[in-house]
Amino acid sequence: MAGHSKFKNIMYRKGAQDKKRSALFSKLSREITVAARAGLPDPNANARLRAAVIAARKEGMPKDNIERSINKAAGGDGENYEEVRYEGFGPGGVALIIETLTDNRNRTATNVRTIVSKNGGNLGAGGSVSHGFDRLGLINYPASAGSDEKVFEAALEAGAEDVSSSEDGHEIWTAIDGLHEVAKALEPVLGEAEGIKLAWRPQTSVTLDDETQAGQLLKLIDRLDDDDDVQTVWGNYEVPEAIMERLG
Repeated sequence: MAGHSKFKNIMYRKGAQDKKRSALFSKLSREITVAARAGLPDPNANARLRAAVIAARKEGMPKDNIERSINKAAGGDGENYEEVRYEGFGPGGVALIIETLTDNRNRTATNVRTIVSKNGGNLGAGGSVSHGFDRLGLINYPASAGSDEKVFEAALEAGAEDVSSSEDGHEIWTAIDGLHEVAKALEPVLGEAEGIKLAWRPQTSVTLDDETQAGQLLKLIDRLDDDDDVQTVWGNYEVPEAIMERLG
């Protein structure tokens, strides 16, 4: 995960190569189809679908691709995906939560387990690390949305639970059942959000001061990101800027 934030979705890592863009579009398309199938195929009436469409637009996914993914769900076409979560540990004892959308649980389990074990980590049983995270709603805004004070006041008025601001942007945290109500209330004040999703926020974090371990962890996340079934990876780590700069 590039930048300061340990919470950012791996899909938004900076410096992604062109070959990863196609894979990214595939993941976004899959999320749009699953979201549309889980509710109404209308972003205005389906909060999860609206969030998926916003994420796709942010990454430059063509409008035709987005509409095709929605229509695929509406027409009952395509594979049936299920959401499967894996939990485990990476280098340095970092806790990881790996979220997937899969049409073949055996394939996904084998791939995820292999990637983790080959890159200095190991998977645990369900619940082995998620107890150390809080399940919350997360709304992302760019730094240009407003000053820290403006965003904080808007979030407070909208009913958010917490705000974290930095030069990279604003992270607004909400209760799960209040995510889309808060997002809707913020839009007239701050504009359209960059991202609206359910997230895992760690209760405590691990600072990786060891450059070797930090490099191993980032490689592990890259390998997971390369897997078509992996949608999101959350972790409880921080990597000092000096080490990030040395790792490139």
